[in-house]
Amino acid sequence: MQITVRTKQHPHDDAPDTAADFEKLAALPEGPERQALRDELVQAWLPMANRIAMGYRGRGESVEDLSQVAALGLVKAVDRYDPGRGNAFESYAIPTITGEIKRHFRDHMWVLHVPRRVQDLRNRVRTAVKDLSQTTPGHRPTVSEIAAYTRMSEDDVRAGFEALDSFTALSLDAELPGSDDGYALGDALGEPDTGFDLVVDREAVKPCLAALPERERTILYLRFFGGMTQSRIAQQLGISQMHVSRLLSGCCAKVRDEALAESEPESEPELEPEGARQPDPARQPEPV
Repeated sequence: MQITVRTKQHPHDDAPDTAADFEKLAALPEGPERQALRDELVQAWLPMANRIAMGYRGRGESVEDLSQVAALGLVKAVDRYDPGRGNAFESYAIPTITGEIKRHFRDHMWVLHVPRRVQDLRNRVRTAVKDLSQTTPGHRPTVSEIAAYTRMSEDDVRAGFEALDSFTALSLDAELPGSDDGYALGDALGEPDTGFDLVVDREAVKPCLAALPERERTILYLRFFGGMTQSRIAQQLGISQMHVSRLLSGCCAKVRDEALAESEPESEPELEPEGARQPDPARQPEPV
């Protein structure tokens, strides 16, 4: 019995010898036999896919999900591999599985949608920070140092730094760093201030109120600023309560209409097209 001895160590010591199986798979037509052989090949190379997946653990994704994504990449590699090209299966499968994992991180792990170019900038900046931190311990690399190391512009480096914070999101209920009293991020956010709208409304109606007769202004002041009822206003002015009610309704409607009319943009007069104006009969020449 002749034993074949490998002179060069295989990149995966436990890689199965499936060259003949892949040639057989390529020659088989679609059917149960081909499907069974395909499943056996996927099962045989599954340990390699799991090892590749383990290289991406600790990046915000569970090990089980990484293994499933790597297995999906392995299935694609088995289906697309062509043994007639003369290349080993692992030389085609490893880039396919790695690309599937990277695509998963790019499409499913970002909380905010970031363009592909910015994602690449983020990866280059993250790698550069890691490399430069080893050469200059205790010193955080500056933007100019990273730009010189990666041959990127400083604007691209800043964009990469901003993308570093887009991979995950911080909850508004999360306690801020250094806060001992439970102060959360949501507590630092502002709320709509209705006081600004009140100032705008008051300035809008001020000239309208000034244009009212003195009696109407007095009634409005006593009702809305003095807090008096219509009956007390009627007693003080010596008129009926019904009259006070009508004056209040009329004043409010008038002020409202005038304020709204001033807030609307004035429409420009439409210009007649040249030659459309009718001639003046008075200037018509007398018939000869």
